[in-house]
Amino acid sequence: MNQPIPFVDLNFKLAVVQELMYNQALLPKFDLREYAAEKGFTYEDGSVEAVPEALEYFEALEVPAGLAEKVTEIDMDGGNEIYLEIAPNWDGEDGLFDVDEFADVRSFPNLKSMTLLYTGNEEALKALRARGIEADWL
Repeated sequence: MNQPIPFVDLNFKLAVVQELMYNQALLPKFDLREYAAEKGFTYEDGSVEAVPEALEYFEALEVPAGLAEKVTEIDMDGGNEIYLEIAPNWDGEDGLFDVDEFADVRSFPNLKSMTLLYTGNEEALKALRARGIEADWL
């Protein structure tokens, strides 16, 4: 049985899901327009805020532990599809998708490289580098 990866930080999970869903196509793609039509809700297309239903979808999404080994790099960028599916007009000017906790890296033994949205948390960079992960700000 393939247990789901237990994530501590939702934004770290979103960065992983970007890699697995949109970059590697190992998870079914989430499309906000289709999901809204299917579930019968509306959202403001021009908002920079997260659409609650989209955020709930990703919170509930189970990522099979067997996919953890497929994640070798994480590239967080304001233009990543996952962010635009959650907050369609997000401009990257706030900390909406900043990772606060990096304990989740323990679940990804092959993770070698991370490009992070800038938070100024130099301790996080040092901790990631100490694990052998090339980490830097976007």
